[in-house]
Amino acid sequence: MNKKGVILGVIAIAIISGIAASVSSSPSETVNLDMSRTHGTISTAMGSPILGDPSAPITIIEFGDYQCHQCYNWFHNTKPAIFEDYIATGKVNLVFVDMAFLGRDSPKAAQATYCAEEQGMYWEYHDMLYTLQEDKIDGGWANSERLKAIALDLGLNSDLFESCLDSGKYTKRVQYNTQQARDHNVRGTPNFIVVGPDGQQQLGGAQPFSVFKQVLDSMV
Repeated sequence: MNKKGVILGVIAIAIISGIAASVSSSPSETVNLDMSRTHGTISTAMGSPILGDPSAPITIIEFGDYQCHQCYNWFHNTKPAIFEDYIATGKVNLVFVDMAFLGRDSPKAAQATYCAEEQGMYWEYHDMLYTLQEDKIDGGWANSERLKAIALDLGLNSDLFESCLDSGKYTKRVQYNTQQARDHNVRGTPNFIVVGPDGQQQLGGAQPFSVFKQVLDSMV
């Protein structure tokens, strides 16, 4: 697969006061806002479920788009080693925060992951999107019908999933995550903030495992 890089910016994420009340009051959307989920100055309250031990001393926050080619590269080439050496061993956890900006199918794909989360299968759906990603952005592989087919293949309750996706109930959740990235100078994906006990470090692009290892080992 021919993967093209995405230009990245320097990021600094801050919690915006009052956002929980404004979002949770939306009649068309139900969001479980756990405002205790903060890492350094970064709130991940509207991101993914935590992958790994929630009490791990180090958190990797990934900003990504499911149609992002370099996100695909990182998922396949770097993440497996990080999972084996750091996440599975309880040293690190990971949170994915949507920056759904590359095409018209990107927000719907992100919403679909939260519909899968309702059935306890967020990460399985997330992984499937990065497994099935095709070269062409908005080429149809992540449109609503394909997203529903993916849910069926994973054994999700189709009626519940389709009702969730068609309702758009997680539109604002994805918009919030995407807007927060833009507001704080995230210009491309993937982008990472690694938060440790004594500080945080930003990494841009599909960096190899060796780069993450150096950062993570320095924080242990």
